[in-house]
Amino acid sequence: MHRIAQSIFASMVLAAGGTAWSQTSVKDPWVRGTVAQQKASGAFMQITSTKGGKLLSVSTPVAGVAEVHEMAMEGTTMRMRAVPALDLPAGQAVELKPGGYHVMLMDLKKPLAVGETVPLELSFVDRAGRQAVARVDVPVRAAAAAGAAGGDPAASAVHRH
Repeated sequence: MHRIAQSIFASMVLAAGGTAWSQTSVKDPWVRGTVAQQKASGAFMQITSTKGGKLLSVSTPVAGVAEVHEMAMEGTTMRMRAVPALDLPAGQAVELKPGGYHVMLMDLKKPLAVGETVPLELSFVDRAGRQAVARVDVPVRAAAAAGAAGGDPAASAVHRH
């Protein structure tokens, strides 16, 4: 039930940003919880835009830096890097998940405890150039949830820009 509420809330916020985003949804968002000295984590979700567009940027008050990243193999090493924008093809769900595209939260201002929520602002642009910002309150989940889904990019990749 909580996942359904998160998806509905995100959709309503996006719809409030303008008619261009009335058909965009954020489903099953979550952030990996951290331990005391950990300064990075990942946020994951599924974004669907029926009209198409791009996710331009992400911001949050809990981190000094929030970026959309991708993980890709370079030779035999998995590497992570920031992407300038994430394409949202019309009608296709784009999954931000451990081991793939994700939101990287760096320079965390405090540990992220299971049960808390993290506010994220997602900045989008549609195919016509109209911009919208959506605020999504994202639940923090246990590290085990990330491990079951393939690991945390902050813990398993070489981070280079």
